[in-house]
Amino acid sequence: MRPILLKGHERPLTFLKYNRDGDLLFSCAKDHTPNVWYSHNGERIGTYKGHNGAVWCCDVTRDSRRLITGSADQTVKIWDVETGIQVHSFAFGSPARAVDFALGDKLAVITTDPFMGAPSAIHVKRVDSESLRDSSESLRIITGIQGRINRAVWGPLNKTIISAGEDATIRIWDAQTGKLIKENDPEAGHTKNITSLSKSADGSHFITGSSDKTAKLWDIRTLKLLKTYAAERPVNAVAISPVFDHVVVGGGQEASQVTTSDRRAGKFEATFYHKILQEEIGGVKGHFGPINALAFNPDGRGFSSGGEDGYVRIHHFDADYFNIKV
Repeated sequence: MRPILLKGHERPLTFLKYNRDGDLLFSCAKDHTPNVWYSHNGERIGTYKGHNGAVWCCDVTRDSRRLITGSADQTVKIWDVETGIQVHSFAFGSPARAVDFALGDKLAVITTDPFMGAPSAIHVKRVDSESLRDSSESLRIITGIQGRINRAVWGPLNKTIISAGEDATIRIWDAQTGKLIKENDPEAGHTKNITSLSKSADGSHFITGSSDKTAKLWDIRTLKLLKTYAAERPVNAVAISPVFDHVVVGGGQEASQVTTSDRRAGKFEATFYHKILQEEIGGVKGHFGPINALAFNPDGRGFSSGGEDGYVRIHHFDADYFNIKV
């Protein structure tokens, strides 16, 4: 399985996202400029120029026509995917960390970091073409969470919003009222910063990764802990296979924190686990630093990883992968 190496970023990668058809891959990094690539051969199609800070997160509409990006420059921008033209820009008073389109692509959830005395917040914005022309006001703003909110995604049927971040707690919010519905059981939950969150293809469960060296699988409606995957290093990125009972986990300690005596600490590989049995089934090496982003192609035939080394690696699985017996 020879990866395709994509060198289009000058700084560490932060996020990867395939479109629904799996033919495009969007990459975000700390170098201000999101890129879009053909996923089958790694050819770069274009860049989205306009941000003045690290781009932390992106999402793409189901029809692949609009891209949304959140940045440390305190803006969230919506782009025309094909032309690279900026369609709209939302200005916030603090860095924008996470973005996620709702089902139907008419709403987006956006999180902003605590900054200059302002608390972290979850914003719900209207993002369909009509609303963008009329107003940029948030439909809803949810506050009251300590620390940074690293991820926020929509729950089933856009009725809820699921958030997770530095305080190691996963919360479900009512998207209509902004009220807190549920928090995860602290006994079962993570003990350190939750770095990443990724939903399953059918939206019934999701996986979280944390600095506490574990990834955990949760039921999206009840927040019941389903599985725990023990890694040997802090987890920065997680993804669930859309076709197999597999999850992939990536991370790694900062190179500066790796001691010479601890051989395993700097292990920068994407590790595959059996989703049900929680056993490690394989690993893919290659990055020269911690892995910060992972994404499965929606067809399940490949995945991509983005690292602190500035590279995106696109992997197309060998035929052997489809015959793994566990």
